[in-house]
Amino acid sequence: MAEKMLTGSVCNQPAATQADETSAQLVRQPIFDAAGHLYAYELFLHPGGAPSAVEAEAENLPVVFDRILVHGLEKLCAGMPALIRASEQGFAEALLALLPPEETILGITDPMASQPSMPQEVRRLRQMGYKLALCSWQTADPLPTLLPLFDYLKLPVDASEADRWKLLQKQADEAEVALVAEAIDAQESFRVAREFGCKYFQGFYFCHPDPVPKSSLAGNKLMHVQLLQLLRTDPLDLKKIAPLVRRDAGLLYRLLKLVNSPLCAIRQEVTSIELAILALGENTFRRMAMLAVLGEINDGQPAELIHMTLIRARFCEIASKSNGLDAEEQYMLGIFSLLPAMLRRPIEELAAELPLRKEIREALLGHEVAERALLCWIEAHEHNEALRKNAIASRFGLNSQRLEQFYVDALLWESVAAASFR
Repeated sequence: MAEKMLTGSVCNQPAATQADETSAQLVRQPIFDAAGHLYAYELFLHPGGAPSAVEAEAENLPVVFDRILVHGLEKLCAGMPALIRASEQGFAEALLALLPPEETILGITDPMASQPSMPQEVRRLRQMGYKLALCSWQTADPLPTLLPLFDYLKLPVDASEADRWKLLQKQADEAEVALVAEAIDAQESFRVAREFGCKYFQGFYFCHPDPVPKSSLAGNKLMHVQLLQLLRTDPLDLKKIAPLVRRDAGLLYRLLKLVNSPLCAIRQEVTSIELAILALGENTFRRMAMLAVLGEINDGQPAELIHMTLIRARFCEIASKSNGLDAEEQYMLGIFSLLPAMLRRPIEELAAELPLRKEIREALLGHEVAERALLCWIEAHEHNEALRKNAIASRFGLNSQRLEQFYVDALLWESVAAASFR
């Protein structure tokens, strides 16, 4: 019997009968400017098994601050500014002391902005140096009189509201407020939001670029795919790998930079492929080389694709111990999961060119196999889809609380790795 595809399956749909989790889960989502450059991350809590709700996020805000206190804002966001939604009680000085104004954008929900005490509170926060975002506002509602005190207006975009958006854009420009489009997960949504005057875009549209016309891969891209194939072999065949790496100056530079970075934590400088393998061992070298190849493949695409790849790969690797999956295969599954976005080619074309075990290839293609469980979970987590995550955890016998900790660990690991790509 053919494996069931993810469409319509537990990995793609919420389970209404799933029991709620009681712990809040930290999620990080990117925000880009119109040029596709990373501008900031939003850090927020998924309130257990309930659908994402502003009120629940506000109630769980102390957990966010606890995570920031333990790990540090800079590490959680890899040095980028953090947007954090705050409740009124969240404005206490003791909590704000953990959020440096130069690194933080405070998100204030629209209902809070209407409270009598809010004008004075907003002015106090601005005097402290914080940038402020008005969140959860609906385009059908009148704009609050406090709008000029904010720096950003964060809202969903609806292509059918063109006339309403012309007025909204004029009002935002007059108030000197930047529009931030939410839930932009497709290129068409990005184009609409940009036409509507939005300056910043939150979502995963960059993971779904417009595909290139079907054609043969360019010579250098084909060589990179060949390298990915060779790096899968055990033991490594240096006689085939070394000449390919040496033919690409950019790839060789990336590889040596990665090997000499804090990510590898070795004490001697590595100046050749052979020395790198001796210093690191084959498994570590294989991973560094894969990242270097992906850096070349992703050239011209948003760097956030690399960061997401690192997080997924690390998460799948360390979480594999919890359900008996092979750590090396899970790491590679995370690495390959965003290859279609980098090459702008459908996964059906790419999977056929990779010498993977049948189940791993099926996982890449979206089949509901056990090998895809962790990747499926982190995809849902990235989109803050609580019910879908719980359904996946239930289906595959996973512990959501442990997975959330693995995700945070992967974020922290990535903050070190990300520095190697700057």
